[in-house]
Amino acid sequence: MTDFSYQLYCSRNFGPMARTMSMVADLGYVGVEGYGALYADPAAVAATKAALEDTGLKMPSGHFGLPQLSADPDGVMEIAQALGIQHIYCPFLAPEDRPSDADGWAAFGQQLSMIGTPFKDAGLTFGWHNHAFEFEPLADGTLPIDAMLSGTDLSFEFDVAWADVAGANPLDTIAKYGNRITAAHVKDRAIPGTNEAEDDWADLGRGTIDWGKMLGALRDAGCSHFVMEHDNPSDDARFARASLAHAKTL
Repeated sequence: MTDFSYQLYCSRNFGPMARTMSMVADLGYVGVEGYGALYADPAAVAATKAALEDTGLKMPSGHFGLPQLSADPDGVMEIAQALGIQHIYCPFLAPEDRPSDADGWAAFGQQLSMIGTPFKDAGLTFGWHNHAFEFEPLADGTLPIDAMLSGTDLSFEFDVAWADVAGANPLDTIAKYGNRITAAHVKDRAIPGTNEAEDDWADLGRGTIDWGKMLGALRDAGCSHFVMEHDNPSDDARFARASLAHAKTL
């Protein structure tokens, strides 16, 4: 059976993080994925570490912003060691910083790979986590994700639902980059017009993505780290419970 982690960003609008950790552990998740607020300063790191120890959860992966990765790699390494993070993913590039052509995206991929060198040298996985914009064709038809990954050793945490939002076929991406996909975000897109209050996301199995096919393809490609996510649930416990229950049927 596949084990699932829970992206703690899902619960950013709810109770204290210790409560969230307890909730997801009780539901049967084995791990959590971190994001910036959980290690914004030493006190936050200490609180996150204490919650992990209290619940028995692991934090195998974490998202770190590009400014922190580039300006303070030693600090990121210390956080990773303190929390047991083995997979580091850079999750976003602001619109004003995004290249406008394939050469620019290729250069960004090279820059990102260089930023990741100390982490890779330490035996950690380092890579990129996508949203929709990486799958939106440039003027010449090139996909930014292709330009980014070409010629680099970057790993890839594949957010299947965001690729779907961009109109890409996620199965094609899995077939193309399966050996680079070291983690995947497991989330669903709501049937149009049914869940605008939650930004058109859905609990797993209640949306439009065939996760039976997706999980099978990801497993066949060698991906073994799966992270449940909903970008804006109105009830994080409902989402966490229903999504894990559905995932266990696949």
